[in-house]
Amino acid sequence: MTVDSSMSSGYCSLEEELEDCFFTAKTTFFKNVQSKHSAKNVSKPAEELRRPPTLQEIKQQIASYNSREKNCLGMKLSEDGTYTGFIKVHLKLRRPVTVPAGIRPQSIYDAIKEVNLAATTDKRTSFYLPLDAIKQLHISSTTTVSEVIQGLLKKFMVVDNPQKFALFKRIHKDGQVLFQKLSVADCPLYLRLLAGPDTDVLSFVLKENETGEVEWDAFSIPELQNFLTILEKEEQDKIQQVQKKYDKFRQKLEEALRESQGQPG
Repeated sequence: MTVDSSMSSGYCSLEEELEDCFFTAKTTFFKNVQSKHSAKNVSKPAEELRRPPTLQEIKQQIASYNSREKNCLGMKLSEDGTYTGFIKVHLKLRRPVTVPAGIRPQSIYDAIKEVNLAATTDKRTSFYLPLDAIKQLHISSTTTVSEVIQGLLKKFMVVDNPQKFALFKRIHKDGQVLFQKLSVADCPLYLRLLAGPDTDVLSFVLKENETGEVEWDAFSIPELQNFLTILEKEEQDKIQQVQKKYDKFRQKLEEALRESQGQPG
């Protein structure tokens, strides 16, 4: 699996309401907010048993896909029946990720030799990944969701547990944008083949994995301390937003009072 990167300047994603909701890497602190957004994150239904496609069917599907692909990113079929192609993953992470501190960026040599730079130091730091970034991955039909997540984390040298993240497929249905969580055993390239190359029909999004329960034992002391720091910052930001909001209200009320007092009764 190879990784390429690009920045999205016009990607429109479904904005989530974040008022009174604080996400950890595992879940939210308030369960009532999850039910509030349950219509947006759709649970994956039980799939009916299907026979695997024949080699001839795969050839036809790939030919149809390549005929509609306009960016020279078609799929290639191998003699053993597997195939390779590209998917794009939108990064939609609201929380910072943990990375090694004080090491140089990964070079081409490191990528080819699969050098694990994260193992060269025990120091850790946190930062926010760009919210609108897009990573382009070259994968095979046998690459699973779990492997895609691990590949993305390795590209950014993220040392957080891969189970803290989940891959969603973003679809349009009845005029709404819906997110459906994928199983770690799903194969994204097969889903891409079935949907076709149009990313408006289907796209992939990396998000925090919200399990519904806060498993505090799964977090290290530095991670817990980092959560407290984040919450304190978000609390201060929220206080400032509320203060600005009511300062504007107060200003408008005072202006209205002055205008009414200046008018003859």
